[in-house]
Amino acid sequence: MIVDASQCDPKCISSKKVIETFIKKLVPAIDMIAYGAPRIVRFGEGNKLGYTLVQLIQTSCISAHFCEENNSVYLDIFSCKTFDPKIALRIFDECFHSGKKRVRFLKRQA
Repeated sequence: MIVDASQCDPKCISSKKVIETFIKKLVPAIDMIAYGAPRIVRFGEGNKLGYTLVQLIQTSCISAHFCEENNSVYLDIFSCKTFDPKIALRIFDECFHSGKKRVRFLKRQA
């Protein structure tokens, strides 16, 4: 699942605590198992400044980048195990209050 979200709450996307709360709610809600702690790092310069999140899960990973310049979030949930996207989007909206979202799904198969 790929989510490109704009008009997000700037206080939320620039808060490490909110981002950590999001991933800690999301993983069990979509029935995944975290592998280790999430990595949440703020870095970059100018219009590239923002947090990046990486959470390994037993069936792959969840990653997101939070762009502070334009209050956007780019989220990828990659899993070989199926999950309910409605639950993932509900938790995303609860945490980041996006104004607009574009959601896409890719089915990968080797």
